[in-house]
Amino acid sequence: MPRFGWQPHHLAVHDGDRLVAAAPLYLKGNSHGEFVFDWAWADAYERHGVDYYPKLLAAVPYSPVTGPRLLAPDGAGRALAAQTIRAECERLRLSSAHANFVGAGQTDAFAGWLPRYDWQFHWRNRGWRDFGEFLDALTAKKRKNVRQERALVARSGIELARVRGDAMDDDDIDFVYACYRATFDEKGNHPALTRAFFGHLTAAMPRNVMAVVARHRGERVAAALFLQSSTTLYGRYWGARVDVPGLHFEACYYQGIEYCIEQGLERFEPGAQGEHKLARGFLPQRTESFHYIADSRFRDAIAQALAVEAHHREADGEELLRHSPYRDVEASA
Repeated sequence: MPRFGWQPHHLAVHDGDRLVAAAPLYLKGNSHGEFVFDWAWADAYERHGVDYYPKLLAAVPYSPVTGPRLLAPDGAGRALAAQTIRAECERLRLSSAHANFVGAGQTDAFAGWLPRYDWQFHWRNRGWRDFGEFLDALTAKKRKNVRQERALVARSGIELARVRGDAMDDDDIDFVYACYRATFDEKGNHPALTRAFFGHLTAAMPRNVMAVVARHRGERVAAALFLQSSTTLYGRYWGARVDVPGLHFEACYYQGIEYCIEQGLERFEPGAQGEHKLARGFLPQRTESFHYIADSRFRDAIAQALAVEAHHREADGEELLRHSPYRDVEASA
């Protein structure tokens, strides 16, 4: 994807002939598709007549999903990978290196980098037997609102079906891709993924792909695409050809929650941002990224800004939890 600013520059660290560490690494010519926003940093560099791009980025393109960014068998190997990324940044005389959505157990490797965190909204399965039992865990007001939203969709005559990747035909894939494009066009963003990518996804990992397809009088009218691991469902893309109140929440959230309960999945991560998810059973979850800024002048300024940002983010998290949709403390923990 070099034309979209993602130039592969993957890291491999060897000890002789033995591979000891690796990392998915890109030279980024912009900050699109990252979900950790550093536009203000790039603007500051530009105003001072200094190049911010290209930069080095350890991340998965277009995926705001936490996971391992440093591939090594132990802490020493992960620390070596982080040090090598930093050295590569300096060798290429780049402005910075970044690691986004770093998974648990890897944060210690980024000693000397600037930490940054944000909130996403995740649903966690408490062993509920069905959607009704999940609703019973919500406060009366939130439970009523969810039921009303689902009732709006039911009264519209919309029917929804969940389709696994191995059951999706070319027409299904065409429609899901058309929905994805329509949403990006509507928001004025460029759809970087291709129809061929969607086809490859369903062919290469059919049991890890699931789509919720909405029909009205037999005609497809909306779709939401999900990916799943052995433990987690990930919401990815959505689009609709009709404007039906509650349909977005039904297709993107409630169908996913039902699916997780049926399949025994532990978590549901519906995507980045969106405080509206809180009222629908998704609680704030901290995500972390780390940043190496090569120039000490910019590094000091950014560190100060991040300290202020962290204070506000912490207050935001506390405020969000005060509005938990759950009746008891255990479900909100």
